[in-house]
Amino acid sequence: MPDNLAAQREVMFENMRAQLGLSDEALTKTRAIFSHSRWMGQGNPKITVHPMTRAECLAVHAKQEFRPEDERCGAPNMVALFDPATESRDTAKLCIDQYEYPNIACDYPVTWVKSNEAQELCQAQGKRLCDAHEWEGGCAGALHTPEQDYAFGQRRLMQEYLHNKSREVRWAYGATKNHALCATGSRKSPKCYEPSWELCGTNTYPAGSFPECVSSLGVYDQHGNAAEHMNLPLVAEELGSRGGTGENEMKGSWFIFQQYEAHEDDCRWRAPSWHEGKLMADDAHRNYHLGFRCCKDLSQP
Repeated sequence: MPDNLAAQREVMFENMRAQLGLSDEALTKTRAIFSHSRWMGQGNPKITVHPMTRAECLAVHAKQEFRPEDERCGAPNMVALFDPATESRDTAKLCIDQYEYPNIACDYPVTWVKSNEAQELCQAQGKRLCDAHEWEGGCAGALHTPEQDYAFGQRRLMQEYLHNKSREVRWAYGATKNHALCATGSRKSPKCYEPSWELCGTNTYPAGSFPECVSSLGVYDQHGNAAEHMNLPLVAEELGSRGGTGENEMKGSWFIFQQYEAHEDDCRWRAPSWHEGKLMADDAHRNYHLGFRCCKDLSQP
């Protein structure tokens, strides 16, 4: 493993070039975004202890058939988002990354990233940060319409209360919670009492290490590993699919949930305004266990 952040990033950038086929232009934009952050990467190399190596993850992939990407998405490691009751993969208008950014199987999630940086990194690849209902649909196996999933016009706390009260409760892997199926068995660093670059390692698993932790649409690791940023629109104009941005929302459980279940983590549960603020704020929240994944519109409204 690289022993400093700069070397860690270089390995990741080369993996992105080789496995995602990123253009020189996209990589140049990506490098520039990372260069403005002191911490953004795959965890502090001096303290992070990953519970599984890349090689061990690749061995899992060699033995187990994983969900393939959808060619319709036009980008590696993406699958279509749709409602199977009314649509099909062939008519889907949206895709989502199968893995946490950098969206490479058996690589480690990027953390210590703010929501505005996550949006910029998605845009560098012609994508965007997912709206909350899109992430939820990718997890639960059915994409709802915004009209179904938001109480536009209400205050944020009321919107979240109404959504949580009436939501379908399920996990990506099924209707019964089982943390052992996902990347939830790691531990916090011994002295990590408050979020700290020096004391809190990003002790994640490689993405896709748990073949059963996948939704019916083919999205991995929406429980465990890194929690994830996304866009929360409070009015329709703030939907990412309409070119807007709203407030930041964080979803998914993280890598210690077998030891400490910090909150509910079913697919459609929304957090009660944690670290509330605008998605594109320069002082947006970041943490050692917080990452993201991207969505991509297949056609513009």
